[in-house]
Amino acid sequence: MAPILPESVEELRATGNQSFRNGQFAEAATLYSRALRMLQEQGSSDPEKESVLYSNRAACHLKDGNCTDCIKDCTSALALVPFSMKPLLRRASAYEALEKYPLAYVDYVTVLQIDDSVTSALEGSSRMTRALMDSFGPEWRLKLPSIPLVPVSSQKRWECLPLENHKETSKSKSKETTTVKSRVPSAGDMERARALKEEGNELVKKGNHKQAIEKYSESLWFSNLESATYSNRALCHLQLKQFQEAVKDCTEALRLDGKNVKAFYRRAQAYKALKDFRSSFADIDSLLEIEPRNGPARKLRQEVNRSLN
Repeated sequence: MAPILPESVEELRATGNQSFRNGQFAEAATLYSRALRMLQEQGSSDPEKESVLYSNRAACHLKDGNCTDCIKDCTSALALVPFSMKPLLRRASAYEALEKYPLAYVDYVTVLQIDDSVTSALEGSSRMTRALMDSFGPEWRLKLPSIPLVPVSSQKRWECLPLENHKETSKSKSKETTTVKSRVPSAGDMERARALKEEGNELVKKGNHKQAIEKYSESLWFSNLESATYSNRALCHLQLKQFQEAVKDCTEALRLDGKNVKAFYRRAQAYKALKDFRSSFADIDSLLEIEPRNGPARKLRQEVNRSLN
């Protein structure tokens, strides 16, 4: 009896996934292609589903060493759903294999804006930094294309992935987070982190907050033990109106140093912008216990108090 052929987009994708797991990458790519054609012929307006199919087919191309088609499919996936992590990581790997290091670096760093605990992106950005420094010297950043700024809504996207990817992503995220947190920085790492933080500080003085975030993020990869680096990155998030991310960074800064006045102040500002006035007021009170005469904090307390009453 002949095997029953898949007849729907969902069946084609599921069969493709099984072929991929079995190491049959060419067969999986063919099944994903059929699913894409069927979806497009149906005139479906489901960009998430179409994006996943392109991304899955890109994974097949990458496994087969076809980096050019991998990049094309990842780009198609990202055009449908911008800032999806898997196509960004797959495209970065393909660019790296083709020695297109500036483009690989941009994709790795973009992933880190979405989730700064992804080990493959952290290690990839570090490799690309070394490769770019070897190729272009101290001015290597001038060779980079612009790095997109990821909105907060996309930074949460990994939580909303399709079911077939969610468990895998959650499991790898947990594993990756453990790896990052257990990493003890060497003396060289600490020095590199300090230098990158200073570069970030200089960019802040010039008003270049987007690039400063990138520098602080790189610094935290080498050492995530510096409270001031988190509170400095929080300042950049505030300037870019990324208030949730500012809260997150200030919270981490305060975990490392419970008396970081700037972290209390910046988190209070972020909470105020988010209209969480009680949390804002609580942070200002904590700050004023440390520095009772802090003028900006006292002024902010008056503003928040008016919003509470």
